[in-house]
Amino acid sequence: MSDDYLVRIGKLIRDARQHRGWTQAQLAEALGTSQSAVNRIERGNQNISLEMIARIGEALDSEIVSLGYAGPMHLRVVGGRRLSGAIDVKTSKNACVALLCASLLNKGRTVLRRVARIEEVYRLLEVLNSIGVRTRWINDGVDLELVPPAELELASIDAEAAVRTRSIIMFLGPLLHRMDHFKLPYAGGCDLGTRTIEPHMIALRRFGLDVAATEGQYHARVDRSVRPDRPIVLTERGDTVTENALLAAARHNGVTVIRNASSNYMVQDLCFFLEALGVTVEGIGTTTLTVHGVPNIDVDVDYSPSEDPVEAMSLLAAAVVTESELTVRRVPIEFLEIELAVLEEMGLDHDRSPEYSADNGRTRLIDLTVRPSKLEAPIDKIHPMPFPGLNIDNVPFFAAIAAVASGQTLIHDWVYDNRAIYLTDLNRLGGRLQLLDPHRVLVEGPTRWRAAEMMCPPALRPAVVVLLAMMAAEGTSVLRNVYVINRGYEDLAERLNSIGAQIEIFRDI
Repeated sequence: MSDDYLVRIGKLIRDARQHRGWTQAQLAEALGTSQSAVNRIERGNQNISLEMIARIGEALDSEIVSLGYAGPMHLRVVGGRRLSGAIDVKTSKNACVALLCASLLNKGRTVLRRVARIEEVYRLLEVLNSIGVRTRWINDGVDLELVPPAELELASIDAEAAVRTRSIIMFLGPLLHRMDHFKLPYAGGCDLGTRTIEPHMIALRRFGLDVAATEGQYHARVDRSVRPDRPIVLTERGDTVTENALLAAARHNGVTVIRNASSNYMVQDLCFFLEALGVTVEGIGTTTLTVHGVPNIDVDVDYSPSEDPVEAMSLLAAAVVTESELTVRRVPIEFLEIELAVLEEMGLDHDRSPEYSADNGRTRLIDLTVRPSKLEAPIDKIHPMPFPGLNIDNVPFFAAIAAVASGQTLIHDWVYDNRAIYLTDLNRLGGRLQLLDPHRVLVEGPTRWRAAEMMCPPALRPAVVVLLAMMAAEGTSVLRNVYVINRGYEDLAERLNSIGAQIEIFRDI
């Protein structure tokens, strides 16, 4: 059996196991083998008999033998359908990945409620499992339990999983307190142009961390004599940069002041979680955070991350683009107020419920009902700003919204090098988008969408924007290789089908 087929079979077994909601340890127990053996099988590093494949298929209730290698996932979309009813917003993808990284601060048991079951989370769980963290889905697969080992086994890190997520960069903050030197694979994730880790290092060097990048790895060393003796000023008000600084400050024996900090939704959720660990964080929701660190954290903690404002924007955009009446429930309004203000100026017809609290007791939620509206292009350009400005990840959805509005809309995505280019994929579906430069797109509306078959853009939000346009286009469209969507959305096709879409998932067998 060739190495290539071993890798393919391993990936298929891994996908079947995750679909069942099992950890590698649970599958190993069902097979009467070790977790390390299951890990080797899933990574394609162990010969496997047909008998063993059949046993695995029986344990996972999956026809692995008869299906063979399942190729990339594709979507077949029958467009031109109106959406209706109501749909709940899932928990925040970006908060969940930050909290998974933050669990490395804690020697005790961490339980995270209603964790997003997405590829980004699966990749991080594979990395955590490979270094000795025990994880399992509990309460019918809704919640996630994490128990760390006494000593992390970084030498066994699953590099293949690590390079498929940029979130691995947030291991730096927690790990610098656990070991004097370590290695991590390069960070991956979406293809959004050149993104360095220098803003992270400006903060983390103040805690004694030095990183050299060679041979596809970050080689990290920690000088324990170095301490942040004055406020840390971030040169970039980035979300993950702020999170890494918080993770480093959480176990620093002293008070750390972080200035020019992001106050975005995932950063606030991380701060709330750190408070549950016993860390005092002053200034949550502002650009100056004061962290009173706790050198030793050993508590059993139970935390519920809040809902995802970007998913809420996705569902709102789906209703607008398909000219539907739809109620989106559990919308974190604090992080969508600017977007809704812009949409109101464009003519959006909508109602809002009274505010209520998320399960974390802190984030403000509403239910939002959107109705078909005659939209006009905004007078000013659409551009992102750090919170409380228009969210960087919500900018792409305005490309599809502007395409159904009358007039010209200028979209300026100044943060990422490549993302604006991917928005021009809407032209394949009948859009009229003119790329002015790598950061600016001029959108002409209204649009008569048409069906098409195309490859999924390699960036998460533009990929979803293309899917939404396909839902609005009369006829049948095909979106190929949608792994990038699965990185950030849980069961998106099925959930859209529940409110009236017609999307079929298929693979090349």
